[in-house]
Amino acid sequence: MRRWLHSQALWGYLFIGPAVLGLLAFVVLPVLFSLVLSFTNWDGSASISFIGLDNFARLFQDVVYLKAMRTTGIYALIAVPLTVAASILVAALLDRRIAGRNVYRTIFFIPSITMPIAIAVVWKWLYNSSTGLINFMLGLVGIDGPSWLTDPNVILWSVIIISVWAGIGSNMVILLAGLQGIPESYYEAARIDGASAVRRFLYITVPMLTPTIFFVTVTSFISSFQVFDLVYIFASSSSSGGGGVLLEATRTAVYSIYQNGFQFFKIGYASAQAWVLFLVILLITLVQLRLQKRWVHYE
Repeated sequence: MRRWLHSQALWGYLFIGPAVLGLLAFVVLPVLFSLVLSFTNWDGSASISFIGLDNFARLFQDVVYLKAMRTTGIYALIAVPLTVAASILVAALLDRRIAGRNVYRTIFFIPSITMPIAIAVVWKWLYNSSTGLINFMLGLVGIDGPSWLTDPNVILWSVIIISVWAGIGSNMVILLAGLQGIPESYYEAARIDGASAVRRFLYITVPMLTPTIFFVTVTSFISSFQVFDLVYIFASSSSSGGGGVLLEATRTAVYSIYQNGFQFFKIGYASAQAWVLFLVILLITLVQLRLQKRWVHYE
């Protein structure tokens, strides 16, 4: 019996071995390596020297990085509430027994698994100032559409709109799972008491769904502070002649890390930026965990 258990354990270790090795090689070691690099001035060359906390001290004097963090914070504070609210609404509507419910769920979910470059191609056409569908529809009601991709005051909103649209699908799936875990007896009792659909939603659905909403909110904030792909596609690759101005308006923390690490080869400085961003995300997550006691109901 003991020999059989030993052989079973051995097979278990063999099965999880590749996953553990992959985790160590591609996650743990790079993270530790970046921590070491954050205390150096390495530029990718053979020479490397330890400079202590100089990179971190420089961060708080770097106007470009501080502005990028500010832009990232604005993006997160706008995009996350809109995405979560829209996801709750869509999930609540698609939790009802309506014709074609599965088709609608698929339609809303597809954007969350679509490649960012494909999303960018479609939305570049939609946002086109002269031939885009959005400005065409606005023109039908007498509204002059803005220059979605060439106006520095508008382009961040353009990215936010796409992020909300693309983020609804994955959140919707999680929220649907939470909705289906709410006992139907609660709704039946509320109907007997004469509660309207709105009151049932506000006083039963939302409170019972708060653990799921909390999870979605936390994960959305974490991902929003790491936004990169849409900024890279829309701003840095702009062919309108105003790419630099547009990049200033949309440069996020991760894009700043990318620039310093892979364009300017300031790898040590970029590593320090990455760790500061990690600490900011960690702090925000801890604050959310602390505040959940005030509004999340687990019963």
